[in-house]
Amino acid sequence: MSARAKAVGKEVVSTDLAPAALGPYSQAIKIDGVLYVSGCLGIFPESMKFAGDSVEEQTDQLMKNMGEILKAAGADYSNVEKQQCYFKKDPPARSCLAVKDLPLDGADYSNVVKTTVLLADIGDFKVMNGIYAEYFKKDPPARSCFAVKDLPLGAKVEVECIAKL
Repeated sequence: MSARAKAVGKEVVSTDLAPAALGPYSQAIKIDGVLYVSGCLGIFPESMKFAGDSVEEQTDQLMKNMGEILKAAGADYSNVEKQQCYFKKDPPARSCLAVKDLPLDGADYSNVVKTTVLLADIGDFKVMNGIYAEYFKKDPPARSCFAVKDLPLGAKVEVECIAKL
């Protein structure tokens, strides 16, 4: 990190539990208690392969990736009653577990204040929205959603966020 970046308090946030950046950018930047998370894709960090071909599978995985970045940045765990749904092997069968029943290793999505969603097909909006809502059950963040011509690696969905830590 440059001396100038250190002087202004800019901190690069990185974790091996989320996919590595695909280019010359950081997974996230933290400055003055605000976290800027780069666009997340629905790929597994260990293989860099998509979680599946469906927008449901990709949205769920990208939200998990985003959660790992939030956690690496120090998102707190004050909202332990929040529900998170995880896909079983064959969607749409899902089971929901309370975070209080799991080890406290998930991020607190309540820190997120703004997201931007990019869809390769706006026809996937309703499906993406259903998965997205499982991660933001109470007081969801402000959000923009756009259909774009193409996404990196042929992804169906990408989400970036800003969180207050």
